[in-house]
Amino acid sequence: MGNARFKCKVCGKDFAYPSLFRRHQRTHTGEKPYECKWCGKAFSTSSYLQIHGRTHTGEKPYECKQCGKVFANVSGLYKHEKIHTGGKSYECRLYGKAFANCSDLQRHRRTHTGEKSYKCKQYGKVFASSSELQRHEKTHPGEKPYECKQCGKAFTKSTYLQIHGRIHTGEKPYECKQCGKAFSSFSGLHSHKKIHTGEKPYACKQCSKAFARSYSLRRHERTHTGEKPYECKQCSKAFTRSGELHSHEKTHTGEKPYECKQCGKAFVRSRFLQIHGRTHTGEKPYECKQCGKAFSRFSGLHSHKTIHTGVKPYACKRCGKAFGRSSGLYLHKRIHTGERPYACEQCGKAFATSSGYLPKLEKTHTGEKPYECDQCGKAFASSSDLQRHGRTHIGEKLYGCTILWNVHFLTLIFEPECT
Repeated sequence: MGNARFKCKVCGKDFAYPSLFRRHQRTHTGEKPYECKWCGKAFSTSSYLQIHGRTHTGEKPYECKQCGKVFANVSGLYKHEKIHTGGKSYECRLYGKAFANCSDLQRHRRTHTGEKSYKCKQYGKVFASSSELQRHEKTHPGEKPYECKQCGKAFTKSTYLQIHGRIHTGEKPYECKQCGKAFSSFSGLHSHKKIHTGEKPYACKQCSKAFARSYSLRRHERTHTGEKPYECKQCSKAFTRSGELHSHEKTHTGEKPYECKQCGKAFVRSRFLQIHGRTHTGEKPYECKQCGKAFSRFSGLHSHKTIHTGVKPYACKRCGKAFGRSSGLYLHKRIHTGERPYACEQCGKAFATSSGYLPKLEKTHTGEKPYECDQCGKAFASSSDLQRHGRTHIGEKLYGCTILWNVHFLTLIFEPECT
């Protein structure tokens, strides 16, 4: 029977075994007789169902002998092992970049051609790879079966829940051998390594800005197209990133699960808590290579670099003013629209940004002055007021007349709006 030939009438492909022939026919008919008992998803072969089942059970039977990382299927292990061996036999003819797998090369080629052949049946959105389409499909409502017992956040895959769990435990098992920085996920380490190599293979066709990761490029492209695919169901406000939407949704619930152990301030995201923590430690891990100035946030360094380059790609369509960052343009637009979304709960005075005058005004109501001068004991409502005061001890006069400046500041806060 093994010598018999089975020919497909649709595409002419030959098969030696009837089982292989039947499986192949399903690619034409679309038949998927094997259904998952947990989620109802159907597959064309029993082996695909078996692999899928591991996303529910969390089983990962294939382990890398070199680093101990485990995988749900043998192909995942095979692909991973090439990281250790360095085997990259598939090369892009345009840029010479090499890949360990043919599928990775094909995916990379689409960044040049712009081809997007995978379409979402529900929303019509197109994607360059099947994995991107699968990730998108899981953003559809009701498809997050894995829930965190600590904070209630739900995920589409058990592995995402596992990685998320490390936010609560603080576990960071993946360490960079060059600088010692540790990460909670392997993908985080993989992306970080590109900082050392300087590799940025994904370039924007509109402004030529390059990125180390393909999804960073896709996110950046939205600044040109204005696309905001993530919409809040409560207020219809739209966002370019899913993380921004998730954070925004907490403004409706008031939920702030991440609390600073030093001052008690709470945040909607763990990343915001991490950044805030640096105000206590004074840590500034991001340093400018040109002038040596250090920053507590990467975004601060990124903005600072435009001082050296002079690049301001984000221009206001109404007045032509240009900015180094899209967020700068976003805030600037409020000058034209008059939008002031941040209001003081006590007096109702509204502001265009959440930082700056609003926190100072709120403290004038409560009388809170948490920033104290080490030299004379005088207390202030904000760190910037304390810094200004500190200059009176050393005799520095950076802003000219102190009295006039303070009068100007008070006028900005307390002067009533024109009606």
